Amino acid sequence: MVRVPNVTRADALAAARNPLALIAERWTPAPRTVRRAALAALVMAVVIVVTGGAVRLTGSGLGCPTWPKCTDDSLTTTSAMGFHGVIEFGNRMLTYVLCAAVGWAIIAARSQKPWRRSLTRLGWAQFWIVMSNAILGGIVVLVGLNPYTVAAHFLLSTALIAVATLMWQRACEGDGAPRPLVGKAVQQLVWFLVTASVLLIAVGTVVTGAGPHAGDSSDVERMPLDWETVSKLHAVLAWIVVTLTFALWFVLKAVDAPKGPLHRTRDLFLILLGQGVIGYVQYFTDLPEALVALHMLGSCLVWIGVLRVLLSLRERPEAVADLPGPSTESALTRA
Repeated sequence: MVRVPNVTRADALAAARNPLALIAERWTPAPRTVRRAALAALVMAVVIVVTGGAVRLTGSGLGCPTWPKCTDDSLTTTSAMGFHGVIEFGNRMLTYVLCAAVGWAIIAARSQKPWRRSLTRLGWAQFWIVMSNAILGGIVVLVGLNPYTVAAHFLLSTALIAVATLMWQRACEGDGAPRPLVGKAVQQLVWFLVTASVLLIAVGTVVTGAGPHAGDSSDVERMPLDWETVSKLHAVLAWIVVTLTFALWFVLKAVDAPKGPLHRTRDLFLILLGQGVIGYVQYFTDLPEALVALHMLGSCLVWIGVLRVLLSLRERPEAVADLPGPSTESALTRA
């Protein structure tokens, strides 16, 4: 058993001023622990998106009709609110689980030796996105599930997934200067893929905002657009993303690229195929709730896959500290 040092009054004051620094002094996580913490934050970011979709698909968006309380008189759901209240309040509670996962990632990154300031900043960026999205989620409820605020809520969750993916990737790398693994032309092709993917996700929120799943059993405002036309535009963008991914794989093979980018591109292509099948089936079966939820999960996985392709185009070795060389005087003395 390792003896835990006693906490003195000075320690308590230091903890009040900077608790993360105190934890870092007393705990050094293994690199594997930091990677797992970053991955846990990413998994919870995806879970909160899928459960948020479940709230909308079950018509529970106004299960708790106000915010931050569930009702004007109760912080939690009541029995009179039934199933919809439980679903909506449960999703709100998952935000605390997400905060705990992000908090663990921040603490693990801050406690790693040597301290990687860039990794810690990515953890804090996730925290502030979560806080911003919690406030925006409250606004969504207060404005009666306005589709534009719902779209913004999802896009902010997508930004959270992007930062969480970056932190997970950075936790698996060193802090050395990035070295490209492919040429400029391949990098430009990947940036086209990223841009098309962003447009695909953005148009997907418009499909949701104009579609039949309003998120509540009552009449909720929808975006004044033809749902089928927007869905076809969404499908065209999806085919563009698939085509760019397929072209990227052939280019990487042609230039004999390292296995990392090749494998990430292959994984993305397989995810896109699965997502495309789900998308077409749900379109021709009048959007069953289960398939829509699965499509939302696929959207998160596609976005993570695209980002992993982008991040695989370079490598970052461990940073090597500059060691002072022998002085001229010492060299002459030895001579």
